[in-house]
Amino acid sequence: MKKIVSAGEIVVEIMADQLGQSLAEPGLLHGPFPSGAPAIFIAQAARLGQPAGLISAVGEDDFGQMNIDRLRDWGADVSAVTVHKGQATGTAFVAYRTDGSRHFVFNIRHSAAGLMEIGHAAQALLNSADHFHVMGSSLFCEKAIAVILAGIETIKRRGGTVSFDPNIRKEMIELPGMREALNQVLARTDLFLPSGEELLIFTTAEDEASAVAEMLGRGISAVIVKKGSEGAVYYEQHRRVTAAGFSVQEVDPTGAGDCFGAGFVSLWLRGAPPEEALRFACACGALAVTRKGPMEGIATFDEVQAFISDATEGSSS
Repeated sequence: MKKIVSAGEIVVEIMADQLGQSLAEPGLLHGPFPSGAPAIFIAQAARLGQPAGLISAVGEDDFGQMNIDRLRDWGADVSAVTVHKGQATGTAFVAYRTDGSRHFVFNIRHSAAGLMEIGHAAQALLNSADHFHVMGSSLFCEKAIAVILAGIETIKRRGGTVSFDPNIRKEMIELPGMREALNQVLARTDLFLPSGEELLIFTTAEDEASAVAEMLGRGISAVIVKKGSEGAVYYEQHRRVTAAGFSVQEVDPTGAGDCFGAGFVSLWLRGAPPEEALRFACACGALAVTRKGPMEGIATFDEVQAFISDATEGSSS
């Protein structure tokens, strides 16, 4: 099977206990949990049996080891995850607001993640890969941007493909160089996987159809618009495919979009038709929200298939 590589932040996530709880005052917190958008994506891909590896950096601390152990245990290639003595692994604190939105406090740029680079191990990993996946959240500093752009070029030279999930938090959009880097990645993208209004960041269009048409006109092969619990829509030239979401009890939404992306890209690389890949991806995203912690709801290929089968039988009875 084709191998996926991503590059970006590894963090631990620590979350507020109560809905509406503020991070500006003392309160109960849960965690730490392994996290980081590209790490979640690679963990889900590996859990599905897809060859997958990550270029990143962590501190020589418990948080870093927790993440490395989780990725390795689930089959991901961690040979290009560098451990830095004297540096701290990144952190993300999250609070859940009553309107359904989330508020984050990050330490990524000045953590070990900011020291990632294309060393010998990273270059070897890229030389073994067929596909590169980019998370917009990983474009958080000049060094990270350089690593990601170098990764894209290596894969493209090898005749490989690139997928791009903007995954932009409002806390990050105005970081120096972020918008320029987003556009550089988009120009090399084959699969574009925005959520909601992220689609409109890259265009002057005011509606989904017009924005998608513009993206496809730029040479992107397919646009997959994630719509959370409502499902997703796949667009390519002269074709539109929809998939409904699955009904589950949401416990924690963090990581759902990353798991969706890993499910779709994995099946797309295996040659699955868009209808199948889209439904499978929706199932991965749905399962992800059923557990507290960004990686805790990640399922194996067989578990996702069983979930889809049960949902199909339930809807037909």
